[in-house]
Amino acid sequence: MNAPLRVNEALLIADHAFEPYHCVAWDSPNGTGVLSLAVIDRTSTRLGAKQVSSSIYSDPARLAGLIEEMRAELKQKGCKLQDWSMPK
Repeated sequence: MNAPLRVNEALLIADHAFEPYHCVAWDSPNGTGVLSLAVIDRTSTRLGAKQVSSSIYSDPARLAGLIEEMRAELKQKGCKLQDWSMPK
């Protein structure tokens, strides 16, 4: 996957990356193109969060790196995530 990602594609990838938890996202209200990503559990408790610029979420390699970083942080907190790899 080398083509730039659209925001919806990046969000679908992120959502699958944190299963069995959910990944929610919202756009910055000031229109900068920065997304806030949060991983939450079934009780809507926030387990982790990051601010993601469009230059990261549109680049498959950079998005994969960010997701792997977030997954590592969640695992250190004791979260059990399903296996995941970046779509090809």
